[in-house]
Amino acid sequence: MLRFFSVTVGSLIIAVAYNWFLIPHNILSSGISGIAMIIGILSPLDTGLMNFLLNLPLLIIGYIKLGRDFILYSILSVVVLSVALYVIPIQAVAHDVIISSVFGGVLTGIGVGIVLRSSACTGGFDIVSLLLTVKRDMPIGTILSAMNGIVVIISGFFLGWDAALYTLVSIFVTGKVVDAVHTRHIKLTLMIITSKGEDMKQRLLDSVYRGITVMDGEGAYSKTERKILMTVISRYELTNIKGLIQDVDPQAFVNITETVEVVGLFHRG
Repeated sequence: MLRFFSVTVGSLIIAVAYNWFLIPHNILSSGISGIAMIIGILSPLDTGLMNFLLNLPLLIIGYIKLGRDFILYSILSVVVLSVALYVIPIQAVAHDVIISSVFGGVLTGIGVGIVLRSSACTGGFDIVSLLLTVKRDMPIGTILSAMNGIVVIISGFFLGWDAALYTLVSIFVTGKVVDAVHTRHIKLTLMIITSKGEDMKQRLLDSVYRGITVMDGEGAYSKTERKILMTVISRYELTNIKGLIQDVDPQAFVNITETVEVVGLFHRG
């Protein structure tokens, strides 16, 4: 319930940022939402409707290729955001463009950070990046930067280069606030000791896209055989994985340590 509430509130904050600070001044957000904004500004089509339609095929593919729980809550975020964009009236709260771009970026960053802390995303380029890293193990930061650069260039051609520069300001501020709210870059090492090793392994593989190493273990005192599962995850996945572990084996022993560096094959989704 808390996770559902957090994803909903974060998505509503993003919608307020868009309709009250960014869209009235032709300032775009990053990702698919930015493309939806361009369409909404230049045509009679509603931004919320376009945001949903553009994200729909990505969410379907993500549901098939990525973790189920992650995508289900991401679908919730996209639906809430799209409906809120449709319902909340577009009106400028501040008339200064710079203030609007900065404050809109701050609100967007807070909303996105809350959604990410709930082990979900707002759809769009995040899902595209995750899918590409699954296929080619490409660095997600580079992919996102390239795709957001395309959005800025498109906004320059269609809305003017002043709007493109204000969009850059908004995207930059959003990124800084997201980093402050949600430490997504932090990696954690999980060591799970459980008597339900096969069930635990399968549940994790079905729900989270991470490699898992399985080892045999034995209790020194009880002499009971155990399975030891070790994996490295991103910080934003921890909430989801802790819930999964609790569901499969409430008696499992879990050691969580912060990872200084990861060398080798690791999908940075």
